[in-house]
Amino acid sequence: MNDLGEIPAQRERVEQFLRERGAEGIPHPGGTLLAHLIRVGDTLAGWGAPVDVQLAGLSHATYGTDGFARALLPPEERGTLATLIGDHAEALVYLYGSCDRDAVYPQLHGSPVIFRDRFTGLAYEPPRSDLRAFVEITAANELDVLAHNGELAEKYSEALFQLFERAHHLLSAQAWQACREQLGPAT
Repeated sequence: MNDLGEIPAQRERVEQFLRERGAEGIPHPGGTLLAHLIRVGDTLAGWGAPVDVQLAGLSHATYGTDGFARALLPPEERGTLATLIGDHAEALVYLYGSCDRDAVYPQLHGSPVIFRDRFTGLAYEPPRSDLRAFVEITAANELDVLAHNGELAEKYSEALFQLFERAHHLLSAQAWQACREQLGPAT
């Protein structure tokens, strides 16, 4: 299993960058945005995600998201994050942050999935491996948010379970099991 613990120096640099960009002072379910980002990275590590996906999860809200507008860095400065976490991990962060959820989520049951970039308005089909990473990061993010906010969990658990059930073919076995356990109907 890849573990962010195996790359402590890089993780430390990423966490320091997030602190410098103010993530430690931004409220978020479960405490602060920094605490949330760390938990998402740890969740992905626990699911055995590749290091680039873990680093993307740790940084996933850097450009803001369709559900969390506060950005730590403008998309015009993508090179800054790429230098820190690598080109592919940064591309995953951009994919996650730029996703127009209303356009993309309904497509996750099939193929192709055409992304709509909320920053540029462009539409494109990402590589399947990037789509899988996107859905994995999405699951880790949403499970963490709902675990730390009962009101949101009550409001969105059923819809998110349906989303991940439709997209389970894009999730690792570990991520899909976590979605079923946390979001699925009680048996």
